[in-house]
Amino acid sequence: MAEFDVVIEHVYKTFPGDTRAVIDFNAEIEHGEFVSMLGPSGCGKTTLLRMIGGLEEVSAGHIYISGQDVTDLPPSHRDTSMMFQSFALFPHRTVFQNVEFSLKMRGLEKNLRARRVWDMLDTVGMDQLSDRRPSDLSGGQQQRVALARALISEPTVLLLDEPLGSLDYNLRQTMMVELKKIQQETGITFIMVTHSQQEAMSMADKVIVMSDAMVQQIGTSRDIHENPRNQFVADFIGNNNMFKGVIRSRSGSMVFVEAGEQLYYIRVPEHIRQVSIGQEAHFSVRADLMNTGDNPEMANKVEGTYVATEFLGTLETDVFELDPGHFVHVEQHRHLSDSTYRVGEREILCFAADSGMLLEKNQRPEDLAD
Repeated sequence: MAEFDVVIEHVYKTFPGDTRAVIDFNAEIEHGEFVSMLGPSGCGKTTLLRMIGGLEEVSAGHIYISGQDVTDLPPSHRDTSMMFQSFALFPHRTVFQNVEFSLKMRGLEKNLRARRVWDMLDTVGMDQLSDRRPSDLSGGQQQRVALARALISEPTVLLLDEPLGSLDYNLRQTMMVELKKIQQETGITFIMVTHSQQEAMSMADKVIVMSDAMVQQIGTSRDIHENPRNQFVADFIGNNNMFKGVIRSRSGSMVFVEAGEQLYYIRVPEHIRQVSIGQEAHFSVRADLMNTGDNPEMANKVEGTYVATEFLGTLETDVFELDPGHFVHVEQHRHLSDSTYRVGEREILCFAADSGMLLEKNQRPEDLAD
């Protein structure tokens, strides 16, 4: 266990009124990893972060930091530091004094404090603004000061609660790169809470996807993007098209799924051990694996009605409606597409057999109880 900076074993959090905020959370976080906990508001990710930092009590389970059980220890006895979305800087102190504060409280000698503060300000690019107060800084500059203050104590783990949430789009894009760069330079383990798919997938080495107070999937950004385990992850991550039907037969690692008058040939991931003929099934197909036009090499074909085109840089996404309320997105590079559709025009959509992925049901509290 000591090889992991953080180990979380069967952790639960129940608030008064029997409100379950975190249910059976398990994770192992290696030294130097950048981990993101991703999910919608109210899924339990911030509560879990606060339990790691000792700001919330654990109802059941254990939390280990560097091999030590810290479940019942106060924040001051845990080798963690926390950076809040609000930054929480002292308004009457300068940049230098804000960063120096925790070292001063620990009684470090003045010259040693100064040397460490200057090194940290240089790391975050704030050494030229050391005598300014927070009110004289931009949002991005305040964030850098907050980050320097959190890192100055050289914690084993830095906890970040929506660190980019208060920044505008362009500054957020810049700070995502800066934050990842600083994490790599310091080698400190970062655990970040966010509801932004882009932030999590861009920065994190490991992503923990949560909903309904439970972990739905843990993996690398690529693994979660390319191999979503269940309906929630497929719907929440990436640009996935969702389908529902009934399994009619199975042949090895493939199944036939009947949806209305359509029959689809779909891949069964290795982690799904049991597939019952006649059961309802959900599967997803990434938008970039869908194709327009009749392609005889692809096993699955369906006809849809053109609705709209969404443009994003060099990519464009054509939207088709298969049935009332069931929309399918086809994503492709603009220079590869020479099709111009009229609203209401019919088009054949197709995808390969291994592009569709059978999905598990979402992890739910009632299933755990059973």
